[in-house]
Amino acid sequence: MTNADSPVLHARFLRGLATSPTRPALCLEDGRRFTFEQLHELALRWAGALRSRGDEPPRAVGVLAGKTLEAYAGLLAALYAGVVAVPLHPEFPAERNRRMLTAAGVSVLLADQQGLASLAEPGLPVLAPLDGGTLPGRTLDAPVPVDPDQVAYVLFTSGSTGRPKGVPIRHSSADHYFRVLEQRYDFHAEDVFSQSFDLNFDCAMFDLFCAWGAGAPAHPLPGAAYRDLPGFVAARGLTVWFSTPSAITLVRRMGGLTPNSMPGLRWSFFAGEALRADDAEEWLVAAPGSTLENIYGPTELTVTITGHRWSPETSPALCVNGLVPIGRVHEGHDHLLLTEDDRLRETEGELCVTGPQLSGGYLDPADDAGRFLDHDGRRWYRTGDRVRRHPDGELVYLGRLDSQVQLHGWRVELAEVEHALRGCAGVRDAVAVTGQSEAGPQLVVYYTGVPAPARDLARQLREVLPKGMMPGYYHHVDEFPLNSNRKIDRARLAGLARNGLDAT
Repeated sequence: MTNADSPVLHARFLRGLATSPTRPALCLEDGRRFTFEQLHELALRWAGALRSRGDEPPRAVGVLAGKTLEAYAGLLAALYAGVVAVPLHPEFPAERNRRMLTAAGVSVLLADQQGLASLAEPGLPVLAPLDGGTLPGRTLDAPVPVDPDQVAYVLFTSGSTGRPKGVPIRHSSADHYFRVLEQRYDFHAEDVFSQSFDLNFDCAMFDLFCAWGAGAPAHPLPGAAYRDLPGFVAARGLTVWFSTPSAITLVRRMGGLTPNSMPGLRWSFFAGEALRADDAEEWLVAAPGSTLENIYGPTELTVTITGHRWSPETSPALCVNGLVPIGRVHEGHDHLLLTEDDRLRETEGELCVTGPQLSGGYLDPADDAGRFLDHDGRRWYRTGDRVRRHPDGELVYLGRLDSQVQLHGWRVELAEVEHALRGCAGVRDAVAVTGQSEAGPQLVVYYTGVPAPARDLARQLREVLPKGMMPGYYHHVDEFPLNSNRKIDRARLAGLARNGLDAT
């Protein structure tokens, strides 16, 4: 029987169940609350239904749902059933979700109403419990025992060929991650956690299993909450906040960053893209009782792998180009810095990390090429991020080495956007860069071929790209500028975009 001390991911929920059985574990947007006991019983019931299908239990279960009961109970049910959970987003293009279902070997799908509507022909059995409804099958007495080296969940990242890359994360990797967090933070049952990330975004695992491990509730955040975030924080009694730094820009625009507007926050975490020092300082004016951390990590290293705790006295001197440091790598891990020709460097280079949080590789081993490195008898992940190491060991993010960028928490492969745009009617070639608008960083595309209204291009791209990867601006050019090497001058296009964006 799985217990609260087991090194598997859902043991953290069981820990919360043991300490806070009748207290809320999940508080939905519509006001419904589910206690640890209620969510546990629901997950056991759905897990039994999953294991009752066919002669053998499924190898992987897709969870296609928004921030609904089906999403959270479905994730737990997959873990309880001892099978791989594959969270998916119902707003993704149907064909993209089908490719991910196939790649992950999903043989049954748990979906809410939005998920059902988004995938008209899923091609596999679908269980739609619809807000706690019953499913056929025997309720499990307890979660199924699993090996800690078994895969707990699979998430997908952007791929340069237009094919998303699946990242399997083991229970043991998640266990090490949350043990590090438990030593670093003083979360407890009286805390109240925001849950701003969709489940297909790995930071959602932080939200849920930090909250549940402490016996505390998670509050999924509706988009409308940002219109008056201080009001939402106060009404829900939030004490732990976690989002991408872009949320700071949005809250500022809504007038929410006034002095002491969020006095109840104890912890504020930001990840998913670079955090600017002036944004961190302004956030702390609004949440002066909060300890702020900038945490960093790719999916391949299990949610986050470094952390920097902001200090008004010491942090500003460590910033580079106005960006908050990402901190030191987690205990039990090693890191090295490499030049473009793979020579070791002490102070600046591509960040490579090895240790227990490292994924064993992508679902398709062909995707491993160029992303994993064998060195000193160990396997390392090449983050593709260029960092600077201060003498005290603090790391500062300097930028991407390749064409992958972070936009509003999304890891966007510019090559994938270009590939998709080339598939639009009349487009001959395309270049994607990032620019800056009043709303923050934006994706800008330049294309050759037949000029077309931006709305027409956007309509075609929405069929193949998720919303978070959609360009904000489209510019037609007769030809691309070339550099001295007769290559497309991407730096020049990026410079044009950085100098300001006009509506198109």
